[in-house]
Amino acid sequence: MTATQSDLASLSRYIFRAPRWYASVTFALLIAALAGIGAFDSQYILQDAWEGVFFIGIPTVVASVLTTPVDRRLGGQLTYNRSSLLALTCEIIVVAVMTLAGIIAAFTWIGQQFVFDMLLVSLASVFALRLLVVMAVSRTSFLISAISASIQTGTAAILFFIYSETIRVLEVGGPLVQNVLARGNKAPPELAGVIAPRDFILLALVSGVYALGVYGFLIVIDRPWRRSLGVSVLDFVRGFIGHIAEGTRELEDFFEQMGQKAMVPITVLSFRTDGESEKARFVLPMIHPGPMGEIGGGNLPRRVASQADGLAFPPHATAGHDFNLVTEREVDTILEAANTAYERIEYSNTATQSVRTQNGDAKIVGQGFGDDALLAATYSPEFADDVEYSVGLAAAAEARSNGLDDVMLVDAHNCNNGLQGDDLGHVYPGSERSFQMIQAAKAAGADLKNAKCDNPCLGIAWDETEWTPAEGIGPLGIRVAVFEVAGQHTAYVLVDGNNMEPGLRDRIVSAVEADEVEVMTTDTHIVNMVESSNQVGSAIDHDELVSLVNRLVDEATDDLEPVESGMESEYAEVTVFGNDRTETLASHANALIAMGGALAGAVILAVMSISILIFFLA
Repeated sequence: MTATQSDLASLSRYIFRAPRWYASVTFALLIAALAGIGAFDSQYILQDAWEGVFFIGIPTVVASVLTTPVDRRLGGQLTYNRSSLLALTCEIIVVAVMTLAGIIAAFTWIGQQFVFDMLLVSLASVFALRLLVVMAVSRTSFLISAISASIQTGTAAILFFIYSETIRVLEVGGPLVQNVLARGNKAPPELAGVIAPRDFILLALVSGVYALGVYGFLIVIDRPWRRSLGVSVLDFVRGFIGHIAEGTRELEDFFEQMGQKAMVPITVLSFRTDGESEKARFVLPMIHPGPMGEIGGGNLPRRVASQADGLAFPPHATAGHDFNLVTEREVDTILEAANTAYERIEYSNTATQSVRTQNGDAKIVGQGFGDDALLAATYSPEFADDVEYSVGLAAAAEARSNGLDDVMLVDAHNCNNGLQGDDLGHVYPGSERSFQMIQAAKAAGADLKNAKCDNPCLGIAWDETEWTPAEGIGPLGIRVAVFEVAGQHTAYVLVDGNNMEPGLRDRIVSAVEADEVEVMTTDTHIVNMVESSNQVGSAIDHDELVSLVNRLVDEATDDLEPVESGMESEYAEVTVFGNDRTETLASHANALIAMGGALAGAVILAVMSISILIFFLA
């Protein structure tokens, strides 16, 4: 993950799950009652509270109840939870504006008409905000969105129309309708004599100006997205909010629009006992398990683990965010290819002792199984994040140049400093680190050619742990595989998490009693639902983790038994984010955040100036 991508991911901390619709409505009525007590001055406090509920709360309730069915009938996707929360937010805006206007009126010469004029402005603002949200979430046209967006403002206008003399002044509907609907004599004194027919014309004009401001704002911010990515920023906003706030799959629909086809290798290394029952399976799809939560391949490690007969080890491959799967459906394609590779495996009862090579910062522990090899690369104690797809392909090719048939190259992904600084340790083609990994892989292939061989024994252990994704540990917990070949013990520790705190990997390696040790993470992004950086060790006690790993290594050593091994690879065509698409998306989103506020401020200033002009001319 680059610094630009981390800035985008960190925005998720501002998103929260929408409360249930009835909670929003209840809170809205409570606020309306309190506002009524402060705004109206009858003989009874309950009467004031009721008038607040009626004139302020009723439009909110109507908007909460009707917005969703109206929006869906018009092709939208607003849920009741979202529409109720939106209505509550709009009510708070109205109450805040009216409170401020009342305070100004109380301490200045400005009269009650100013307060009512500010009420009209707040109702127009409510319409504009609702229009913006409806267009973003439902993705309906400007005119269609205006229908459901106008419900709250329209309901308030209808109440004011009925509870004023406007209906009689304009002689709407004739004597019968006026006798039934006219309620001017029932209106609170604060509204009597203030509302005039021209106020409804002003409300319509100001609302129209605000609506045009919203439309212009959306057109301006949307144009760069359509030119560069061929998608709308509103699709991204809707999907991002829907995923975080309500767990929907709308974000996947957005990613699918901008995705590109890619061929990726899926490598399977299986171990079975003499009874031909699978004991363990290493599965390495060369994709990135992101972007976050369970979107795309974010939960890939758990899906892979559920398909294995033995204990599954799904470490992180050499692939960055450009190789995120666009939808969870693509995971099925990966799993099918993995099963195909598994069915073709031919087993061998020979393995080599492990070797460790180093070139610059790059270190690789490798072990041969038959004519194939497992390599795990790390840059610890130096910081590193994802290794680019092409770098991994080149490194594996160099390792095979020494006579290996197939190579499973793992990015151990086990030491990083979070999201600090501009350089987050990304290993990209042409960088010094990329050549260090390539040369270290080549050296590992050469050393394995001359390494001592024998029949392998394998022992495994697993603990789901009590730690949660919020603490940086995914549902696979911690898994350990210990190999014994010709008296040498090699331990592979796999933690279901996204990278590690600096120094933690080295501390584990030093503490484990084995000839060779490597610690890997799955890079699962299920731990990044809200926090963009949630590394292993950032929220849990390091001593407890080291102690648990030591216990699991001991259990795996006690579990040692002879095994046969085999490795095969299969290619799958999947839809991923695509070359540079992740960086482009992140750059556009960050630019939107940086410039959108200034643009929104300019639009608000312009429409407010026009509104003031309209009021003066009226």
